[in-house]
Amino acid sequence: MVLVYTEINKNRVKKSSLECVQYASKIAALTGGGVTALVNQASAEHLEELGKAGATAILNMNNESLNADHMLSCAAVEQAVKQCGAKVIVFAFDIAGKAIAPRLSARLKAGLVAGAIDYPVVNGSTFEVKKNVFSGKANAIYTIHSEVKIISLLPNSFPVVLGENKATIQDFQPDLSAVKSRITIKETKSNATGGMVPLPEAELVVSAGRGMKGPENWGMIEELANSLGATTACSRPVADLHWRPHHEHVGQTGVAIRPNLYIAVGISGAIQHLAGVNGSKTIVVINNDKEAPFFKSADYGILGDAFTVIPKLTEAIKKFKANQN
Repeated sequence: MVLVYTEINKNRVKKSSLECVQYASKIAALTGGGVTALVNQASAEHLEELGKAGATAILNMNNESLNADHMLSCAAVEQAVKQCGAKVIVFAFDIAGKAIAPRLSARLKAGLVAGAIDYPVVNGSTFEVKKNVFSGKANAIYTIHSEVKIISLLPNSFPVVLGENKATIQDFQPDLSAVKSRITIKETKSNATGGMVPLPEAELVVSAGRGMKGPENWGMIEELANSLGATTACSRPVADLHWRPHHEHVGQTGVAIRPNLYIAVGISGAIQHLAGVNGSKTIVVINNDKEAPFFKSADYGILGDAFTVIPKLTEAIKKFKANQN
């Protein structure tokens, strides 16, 4: 049995969670057994979507405190593992996965590979799992020998394809009375991005740096992003200067992303920035400095002034879309 920790965010199943369910269904096909998705406060629509992604069973919890305290969530997952007899547990390599998976690994004495990028190779009772190392400059293969195995999956590593599968649903209320919560919620603020997809799940991202010269010029970046249906992002200096909110900062010390398309405008491409975006499928760099290091990592590069290129690019995209309708 494979257990998957899944999350609901902004009233939708996170794309990374759907990826994890499909990833788990592949493991189940290799090892035998089914896929159980563990979810909190899911609606009927969410439960149906998890089933279509490949879950054969769903444990549906209803505890608001689990949304804020990862220690409580770890205890809940541990009880779910014991209830369904899971030998493999799958997380997304995101904030929750980074917080819960290591704790669970210690409790269950389970081998953990964090940030997997490919399906595991099953060899008897061992798993060989590929992941990125050295900030994405190389790949390494780790072997898990423990009886219980934990894998966290790097988001946007696989496309989500929904089928017609239906999962059996069971209410699950873990006993958390022995866990002392150390978190007190005093205020809740939302990093609302309107209709934009959250950065870790975005397939299209338009990002900009200090080359924009000031926050007053960000309108053209937002217009380009809107024309593509993309999410906006920024480099660390921009966030540090408070030109853009910190949740838009991508890079080694910010949000690591793997979109299908990453457009970098006025960003030099320092190694710290590249470490968080070099998993992008296609990178387009727009910069007026021909020596910018980012050009070496780009699939496509435009050498020119962003204040000239961006409006023309946006206009061309809008014209193309209009002709498609």
